[in-house]
Amino acid sequence: MISLTVTAVVFGVVFLAELPDKTALAGLVLGTRYRASYVFAGVAAAFALHVALAVAAGSVLTLLPQQLVQALTGVLFLGGAAVLLLKKGEDEEEVRKPENQSFWKVSGAGFMLILVAEFGDLTQIMTANLAARYDDPLSVGLGAVLALWAVAGIGIVGGKALMKKVPLRLITQIAALVMLGLGVWSLWEAVTG
Repeated sequence: MISLTVTAVVFGVVFLAELPDKTALAGLVLGTRYRASYVFAGVAAAFALHVALAVAAGSVLTLLPQQLVQALTGVLFLGGAAVLLLKKGEDEEEVRKPENQSFWKVSGAGFMLILVAEFGDLTQIMTANLAARYDDPLSVGLGAVLALWAVAGIGIVGGKALMKKVPLRLITQIAALVMLGLGVWSLWEAVTG
């Protein structure tokens, strides 16, 4: 059974953390050059694969004692908050232009770009942490993949307009505050549990 609460929390955290990420900018660049639906198909498939890997890794963590998992996820969330607060602005990556506009060429370019760029990325690590924290792989996976798809859609279709209205630094700070709160909460539960 899917927990709407867990799905919503995961969606919010992953969405905010992914907005300022380089992959959102890569989606924006691809979306300005190619048919949006083709780009989204490739990007969405890559994100689904990354979420499945992250949830599987997080599910393995649930085999450890609960107090240890809470302490570990707390420390990792605090580390993620620090990374968000300390990272400098990222440059837009150059995207190799596929030779034609066919579905397979464009979606393949989007898939490969995200597959490589997201491996070991902060949101993938966060998804693994959330899977360990909530011990609900289906809800965590659903929330994470929907958040990543939403960010990809925004980046591909309307990213330029959003970034003009909402400063990237503000989005990053909100994501860092949410992660900081989750980190403190996890550590509190580890100490008091």
